[in-house]
Amino acid sequence: MSKVNWDFYDKNGFTRIINVNGTMTGLGASMAVQPAIQATAEIMPHFVNMHELQEKASSVISELTGAEAGFIAASASAGISMSIAACLTGDSVGKIEQLPKTIGQPIKVAVQMGHLCHYGASIEQAISLTGAQVTIVGQSTQVLDHQLEYAVSNEAIAAVYVVSHHVVEYGQIPLKRFCEICHAADVPVIVDAASEYDLEIFLADGADIVIYSGHKFLSGPTSGILAGKKDLIKAAYMQNLGIARGMKIGKESIYGAMAALKAWKKRDHAAIRQQEQSALKMWLKTCENINGITASMHADVTHNPLDRLKIQIDKTNLGASAGAIALALNSNNPKIIVRDHEVELGYIQLDPCNLAQGHAEIVSTALTSIFEQAILGNLPEPDFNKSRNSSINSYLNWISN
Repeated sequence: MSKVNWDFYDKNGFTRIINVNGTMTGLGASMAVQPAIQATAEIMPHFVNMHELQEKASSVISELTGAEAGFIAASASAGISMSIAACLTGDSVGKIEQLPKTIGQPIKVAVQMGHLCHYGASIEQAISLTGAQVTIVGQSTQVLDHQLEYAVSNEAIAAVYVVSHHVVEYGQIPLKRFCEICHAADVPVIVDAASEYDLEIFLADGADIVIYSGHKFLSGPTSGILAGKKDLIKAAYMQNLGIARGMKIGKESIYGAMAALKAWKKRDHAAIRQQEQSALKMWLKTCENINGITASMHADVTHNPLDRLKIQIDKTNLGASAGAIALALNSNNPKIIVRDHEVELGYIQLDPCNLAQGHAEIVSTALTSIFEQAILGNLPEPDFNKSRNSSINSYLNWISN
């Protein structure tokens, strides 16, 4: 097994972490690729005209997405607010300076109920920050054409479509049809595709603006990437004169995100996929022939080209619940953070897309040890209510007495 270098963690007093959860902001999103790291460092000692830099970013974004224009924002969440603001103001500086006040103008934004998700904050709040107001379309498991048609014909200034594992996919209107209905009412469509591989499909399906994260699968610095129609992109960029001033992005993140985009075009995706598959097969073998454990590979729910290992746990036969296994891995040294979004349903998932050399073997060894402890009845069961609220408690307990 390859020896893992933990020097960074140890010298800085950080907890050692192995991430098999995914591209999660709370863990720092991803491991940046070297071109992005080098570009970030390269620009730091220099002055640069920021508009010129964003023009160059627009060219790179257009090349990779097919968009008319693009720019780089502080985050995908900032990109949502800036895009909605663009639909409220156009390129009117007076209106931009007035937001979030919107006196006597349409302010409604149509969103399918199943897409009003929480990604660390709520989609609704990102929209409402601008002074716009969400119009909920349909129900959480069913949205029909006439419901969207009514919503966008009733003073809507935009419609938002979310692509994420956080949303309900069943029963919602698919993107292509969503765009057809919105465009028939002359309403632009904004797609939040923060954690998606495909940089072209959403614009091809009719979206007017698509928002990606620069620091998830692209493995760049913290950033959001906006791509789309030139007039809307320009209006979104101009929000830096108003509500987006507090969301401003630095030169290093713009230049680093540009480098990450260029590296994405050259990346050997097939080789990376093969490495991920090797880790998954190792973990699958680790789970074989253990009473109470059923492991299987599952494709990503939003059709990104990656698989995850689903470990279904029968508490009666194993001697511990899925929550207990997740807690034990989280208490390991190094801490192994699994995908436990639905741990109450009796399973965890292992995501292989953020592994450094030697990590997969450590996870396999830890699983073997923890399964053995479960069989012996040595694993404590977690407080489910506490773990369910852990993301909030992490904030409440920050710098606690």
